Amino acid sequence: MMNKQSWYESLFENYGRKYDSERFTQGTLGECDFIEKELNGDRSLQILDVGCGTGRHAIELTKRGYSVTGIDLSESQLVRARQKAEAAGLKIPFFRQDARNMIFNAKFDVAIMLCEGGFPLMENDEMNFAILKNVTRALKKPGKFIFTTLNGLFPLFHSVEKFCMDSGDEGNAVYRNNRFDLMTFRDHNITEFEDDEGNRKTLICNERYYVPSEISWLLKSLGYAKIGIYGAKLGAFSRGDKLSTEDFEMLVIAER
Repeated sequence: MMNKQSWYESLFENYGRKYDSERFTQGTLGECDFIEKELNGDRSLQILDVGCGTGRHAIELTKRGYSVTGIDLSESQLVRARQKAEAAGLKIPFFRQDARNMIFNAKFDVAIMLCEGGFPLMENDEMNFAILKNVTRALKKPGKFIFTTLNGLFPLFHSVEKFCMDSGDEGNAVYRNNRFDLMTFRDHNITEFEDDEGNRKTLICNERYYVPSEISWLLKSLGYAKIGIYGAKLGAFSRGDKLSTEDFEMLVIAER
């Protein structure tokens, strides 16, 4: 772990309650409906929720009878997840772990990593790949990996700053001074938000956008035989949504 706190660590520190009110977290029910469909309702499957945040998917899936383990780098997010699970009368194992260096080995049937659960927030491509590699190591064979990530086709045709501005609600995080680097496919921006105690914070952030061919190649190199990439609609994931330049995020379903 680096000595200096990364922007994503600073962002999620003392941000559990505010995070749950962000617009991009409001699609939980529909997203869990899709996951259930992908799992054919098989409640014997062991699910790993990577970058589980405040536990919104883990809690909803557990309510539906699934066995879920959640991991996250942020203790603040995990505290909120445990509080919510306890309030719902649920026992869910939530662990503070770095997805780049997980301890699990062939333990889970399915892994989910939604709403940029770590990947693609890392400082470099090697760190992002380490997340994919470690999630894959945590999966049994056969295994299924469902995740969303930023669509590199979108910023080639649209302003990321305008999209974030149009998608935001009052009180949500604000993103400005976006600069998309064509050589690295990274969006550099200034993020302003208010933490759970009402403190205003400003962070210099950058996120990696991926094009579909990159994702396919990375996953093939990890041994996935079937890879599907689709448009990711908030709360309405579907294999019927062909990925386009209009999609801010892509939905990836990989099987080994």
